[in-house]
Amino acid sequence: MSEYYLFHDSAKCIGCLSCEVHCKENKKLPPGPRLCRMETIGPKWVGSVPKIDFVFMPCYHCDRPWCVAACPTGAMQKRAKDGIVFVDHDLCVGCKACMRACPWGAPQWDPETGKAVKCDYCMDRIDQGLEPACVAKCVTKCLHFGKPSQMVDARRERHAKAMAAMGTEVTLRQPVAGPKAKPMKPKRKKAQQPSAQA
Repeated sequence: MSEYYLFHDSAKCIGCLSCEVHCKENKKLPPGPRLCRMETIGPKWVGSVPKIDFVFMPCYHCDRPWCVAACPTGAMQKRAKDGIVFVDHDLCVGCKACMRACPWGAPQWDPETGKAVKCDYCMDRIDQGLEPACVAKCVTKCLHFGKPSQMVDARRERHAKAMAAMGTEVTLRQPVAGPKAKPMKPKRKKAQQPSAQA
């Protein structure tokens, strides 16, 4: 896996596709290839209410990426310093072997160049200390990018807020991860008794 993690908070997502638009703008891509995809689930009825959900699908930058193993020219590479999987366009011959190998559909076809393209977490921006374009331009701030340990905190914070909204008291203890972490014990708030009328 990459040293980085991209977390999508679906509770905040409105499916506006600004992540996809700014990804294309940053990579100067034509219509067609989608390096990150926002998939729509639903609408479906939950009780008497229609619900819809969104799932963010970037490249997962696998520990042992099949696209890298399948590439005959070495164009698909894994960066040694942080595990980001990327395409060296000078070496790509457009054989599409990486596209067939990836079970997630991360490598995409660029019809203008006749070569493969894929999400590389905007590594040019990361090297400058910036966030990927999809994260930086997310309208609702539902995309979070960083080290996996930071994302654990973000997920726990989201869970704590959701529990608080349901009237459940949650206490976060430090450290939140590792062998010394203590389990959270949710406590249901006691319902207030109506005051006796005189």
